[in-house]
Amino acid sequence: MGRRMAASSDLFLRVTQRYEKPRWDIASVRIGERELPVHIEIAEAKPFCNLLHFRGELDAPRQDPKVLLVAPLSGHHATLLRDTVRTLLPSHEVWVTDWLDARMVPLSEGAFHLATYVDYIREFIGKLAPDINVISVCQPTVPVLAAVSLMAERGETAPRTMVMMGGPIDARRSPTAVNNLAMQKPYSWFERHVIHRVPSKYPGYMRKVYPGFLQHMGFVAMNPSRHMDAHWDYFGHLLQGDDDSAEKHREFYDEYNAVLDMPAEYYLDTIKTVFQDFALPKGRMFVRDELVRPQAIHKTALLTIEGELDDISGNGQTEAAHQLCLNIPRERREHYVAPGAGHYGIFSGQRWRQTICPRVVDFIRRHA
Repeated sequence: MGRRMAASSDLFLRVTQRYEKPRWDIASVRIGERELPVHIEIAEAKPFCNLLHFRGELDAPRQDPKVLLVAPLSGHHATLLRDTVRTLLPSHEVWVTDWLDARMVPLSEGAFHLATYVDYIREFIGKLAPDINVISVCQPTVPVLAAVSLMAERGETAPRTMVMMGGPIDARRSPTAVNNLAMQKPYSWFERHVIHRVPSKYPGYMRKVYPGFLQHMGFVAMNPSRHMDAHWDYFGHLLQGDDDSAEKHREFYDEYNAVLDMPAEYYLDTIKTVFQDFALPKGRMFVRDELVRPQAIHKTALLTIEGELDDISGNGQTEAAHQLCLNIPRERREHYVAPGAGHYGIFSGQRWRQTICPRVVDFIRRHA
């Protein structure tokens, strides 16, 4: 009876508590036969994002490819890509976009639009150029493609390679529950029902945001039975004293339940541009009155990756980048569908480590 009461209390706490931003927990990396410490530095601080540099402490600098890993700004913190970073570090020098919680950004810093996101990416690529490679995971595939297109159009130094993973380049293809919601509701519905102002106890007081708690409810609503089963199994593990299985559950949900507020302008821009107007695949996406033309990209190599069982970005949505980037030579473009992989399996877990990451590493080394 005591164990049952303890398990019930533990489960109730985990379901109702607020989860803070997780730590990166990448203290070291194994390079060759050596375990080397990893230092995380802020390479550039912007009002809505910190560009983090993950640096292995080496006796002498290596000539490893430089990678800008663009994390999604779609509810979860950039630490969701912890496994992605950890797997890339032994063979790459890695920078990551660490997006800030909008509730912590004072209103005096101004608005953050989808165009601002594109500006950030262009600035980060320019800072790390010329020998930089870009990997975008999920949502940022669209602003990254827009940024590289504008850079190519202007004759700026573009990245050597672009790797796009599970993103909505053309959300009309194989629409998922996420796409259907955006298409079924008018723009005004999102303005009225999901946008709120930050309360007074945070630095971003009065800023309009799409709150993290609403996003979390949406995540859970997509697969309610899966989460119910996971929590019931967790309860069983606690009763049985299966500490290892219980700890794996805690590790996953500590990350999954930690959410941030998104700037309202950026969220609404994304709904309209990406999921309602399909502006990029239709050739009608503008960034501050400048038309985005992916056909302007000639030199940057392109690799697109999709998960066979992805229920967030459907099959074909990321592959659509190849039809837009038609002036990249065929020998510098590749597409891969990961068998049995869901959305998170593209960039985290066994399939990422054993199958997908080796493809990414090989592609970058051949074309960079």
